[in-house]
Amino acid sequence: MLLRSAFTFGCLKQVWLQAPKLSFLRHMSKNSSEMDVLLERVAGKGVVTLNRPKALNALSLPMARKIYQQMLEWEKDGSISMVIMKGAGGKAFCAGGDIVAITKSKESGDSYAEDFFKEEYILNHKIGTFKYPFVAVIDGITMGGGVGLSVHGMFRVATEKTLFAMPETAIGLFPDVGGSHFLPRLQGNLGMFLALTGYRLKGRDVCKAGVATHFVEKNKVDSLEKSLLTLESPTQKKIAQVLNDFQNQSKTDESKSFILEPHMEKINKLFGGNTVEEIIENLKEDGSEWALDQVNIISKMSPISLKVTLNQLKEGAKKEFDACFKMEYRLSQHFVEDSDFHEGVRAMLVDKDHKPNWQPSNISDVTDDKVNWYFTPLPENKEWKLP
Repeated sequence: MLLRSAFTFGCLKQVWLQAPKLSFLRHMSKNSSEMDVLLERVAGKGVVTLNRPKALNALSLPMARKIYQQMLEWEKDGSISMVIMKGAGGKAFCAGGDIVAITKSKESGDSYAEDFFKEEYILNHKIGTFKYPFVAVIDGITMGGGVGLSVHGMFRVATEKTLFAMPETAIGLFPDVGGSHFLPRLQGNLGMFLALTGYRLKGRDVCKAGVATHFVEKNKVDSLEKSLLTLESPTQKKIAQVLNDFQNQSKTDESKSFILEPHMEKINKLFGGNTVEEIIENLKEDGSEWALDQVNIISKMSPISLKVTLNQLKEGAKKEFDACFKMEYRLSQHFVEDSDFHEGVRAMLVDKDHKPNWQPSNISDVTDDKVNWYFTPLPENKEWKLP
């Protein structure tokens, strides 16, 4: 599992969670240069390029602010007819955000953790409600914050190099950036499986899972972009036709079935438990090699994160888009206030001993009262609100 993305929340949600090993990319700066995100208007279309290839295009707070303000202006002045978002460097769309900076903000007493989550979610919400068609080319690593920049948009184009995961439970966090909305709406219990285990999807499987809307081979992406930029008066239907045409030309892994297809019956049955304990017991009772592998993976995750995540997805399945972000913001601030998130970052990103001391360390010791506390409202002046 790759924890190189979701946990660099502002610039480091780079959490690559590849079970059983965890490797991390670090970027601890809260700042951003003028060139970290490129904002262009080309042939009446907006083009957003995440331009931090050495940091796998991890999202910083200044970047989030710049993108959001530009999207607001484009929406207001009507100078564009669609937006394309992509990542520079060829290795990642966006590997995540700046979690090390977030954990350090608690020590310094500044408002970075509050500001980053709040403004990241506002940007994610804008992408999901944008007035014009939005196309995210999720070529390369797309985790955590990168998922939030793409999955809520009208179109998401994966390539054979796309690597998707939401591995937050391995660092004492939860699958945010709207995970409570999109994960429960994937087929069956696939979203719950992805959220609890941090499983990585690659290439065409990202599309087959329902995370991406289209699959286009990497060597065709430049031509795809040119075709989209030359579209006259692009409508959702016209854009879909272009994407469908390029997808039809892309034959890589076309004949392969969804990698999780052999396990979907078990995923739907075994991950349908009402509690994490029930899911683990289901897996143990199944006793297959695959099921026991999942038990081993889950056993390494933060027990609090697992229980909060299960509740988060169950709640999110019943909530509207806006309400999911309000709930997740409450969760984010309580995770920053509590200890497991900071311990996970220490173990995986700072000291790199990969031996987090979760509190508590056993699933059975995480009480309902503790889980419910994470969902409690914040002071009214601290709650998440749209501008």
